[in-house]
Amino acid sequence: MAQIDDLPPLREVIRRHGIIARKSLGQNFLLDLNLTSRIARAAAPLADATVVEIGPGPGGLTRALLALGAKRVIAVERDERAIVALHEIAQRYPGRLDVIAGDALDFETAGHLDDGPARVVANLPYNIATVLLVDWLTLEPWPPWYDQLVLMFQREVAERIVAGPGSKVYGRLSVLVGWRMQAKILFDIAPSAFMPPPKVTSSLVRLVPRARPLACDVKVLQKLTEAAFGQRRKMLRQSLKALGADAAALLERAGIDPTARAEDIPIEGFVALTRAFSAIS
Repeated sequence: MAQIDDLPPLREVIRRHGIIARKSLGQNFLLDLNLTSRIARAAAPLADATVVEIGPGPGGLTRALLALGAKRVIAVERDERAIVALHEIAQRYPGRLDVIAGDALDFETAGHLDDGPARVVANLPYNIATVLLVDWLTLEPWPPWYDQLVLMFQREVAERIVAGPGSKVYGRLSVLVGWRMQAKILFDIAPSAFMPPPKVTSSLVRLVPRARPLACDVKVLQKLTEAAFGQRRKMLRQSLKALGADAAALLERAGIDPTARAEDIPIEGFVALTRAFSAIS
């Protein structure tokens, strides 16, 4: 294991503070500092950036981000045991680490960011990863406050994130991501790299906001894709009836074959459907 700073090894920190991973918090800690450094490098350049890290745990990725030159890291953590360990890192990097005690689902960036670039880099707690991603995807106004997201997901979620039309895993999340983001799986991480090891392979994903995504109402798009993929085996003329609108008229207005299924419709098609639904509602 590489020594990236003069702080104690992560296993010693975990032992000293009793930071046993809790399933209820979705915790799986990365202890290999070579690996956390690789994740941090994927978010480069860091020198002028403020990094928001969600669920840092004992701080392996936090240390890598700081050691590789991040101007500032805002670490959002709800586990009191880990917060004590994070404050020790803050003492090693004075003025560069802000530890926010609280739930990431309630965290607001207002008042925490300066005028420089900001991004999210995190080994996300798996139990809230998709919820957080959807929150970041549906921010208004757009472009958002971050210039990229570099995030860890279960491999199956990562595949859904980057999937395109025609894929068996193309779904609501794929549409939301593809509409507003350019997404790419960077590399996989085996279960053995974590403590405790999860039952699945993980993947690091980079998501970069599109400056000018196709214009449509994000709330309507969410509602429409939920209906379309909620019954993905049915033709759209059937699944879209859940919207309470005339599905045939909606599809005709959007120029989409009523016998098509949701998994065959490109993002442009869903945007057209969203605009059509907004027009007739």
